[in-house]
Amino acid sequence: MIILRTAAAFVALAALGGTAHATECPRPGTLGTSRVLTVDPATYPRVGLKSFPQTLPLADREVVLTFDDGPAATTPTVLKALADECVRATFFLVGKPASEMGDMVRRIAAGGHTIGHHTYTHQHLSALSHADALTEIDRGIAADEAVMRAKGIPVATTRFFRFPYFESTPALLDDLQARGIPVFGADLWASDWNPMTPDEQLKLITERLTATGRGIILFHDPRKQTAEMMPAFLRWLRENHYRVVHVVPSDEAGHAVASDTHGRTAR
Repeated sequence: MIILRTAAAFVALAALGGTAHATECPRPGTLGTSRVLTVDPATYPRVGLKSFPQTLPLADREVVLTFDDGPAATTPTVLKALADECVRATFFLVGKPASEMGDMVRRIAAGGHTIGHHTYTHQHLSALSHADALTEIDRGIAADEAVMRAKGIPVATTRFFRFPYFESTPALLDDLQARGIPVFGADLWASDWNPMTPDEQLKLITERLTATGRGIILFHDPRKQTAEMMPAFLRWLRENHYRVVHVVPSDEAGHAVASDTHGRTAR
């Protein structure tokens, strides 16, 4: 099952019936991160309604923020926006740029964000042989984790993975499930691979989120329009009473500290 917990409140969680308060953000009036979800791969091997029949059990107005394809030159702008609002997210790194930008990986981890994996060179895996696709996946994971070890970042045994272009195959999904690697799809996306202004992108994603009410959101931190839009989007979440949920692997729950600046519990 998915366990809801923070490092400071694990024992109290059971007594509260699954409700966890988190450490408060030092800046009042910010969005904050309302709670931490620890993902058990045995129960949630793949999530995201755009690709799979199952997603994370989020309450109304709860969102999980995810970013693909980094690190990149625009990643610091995204990290600053998240830090300014005391928000934690998940970054699905591509191995080659990660190996070239180790200090950026360190900055992502230092912000308390979860690091997931997104292959080594972002290829269309469904167009490769099964063996070659697995090599691309494993090479990406190895590259990310080599940087993490070099920078003193804890490496999770339970890894999160997202397919480039969401192009999975049944055989690859079965292989990752057998290895205990949860696969993340998304419930909605910003479509930020399409050129648009930050204002246009903000309008698009807020309309989609208003329609769905909750979900795992896909962004791309290498996209300049996304980086420029992020402060306004986080402000919109705060003003419209959304809550950010931080997902972590089962063996990293003790490393995660979240904040609940509103004093709310999950509904």
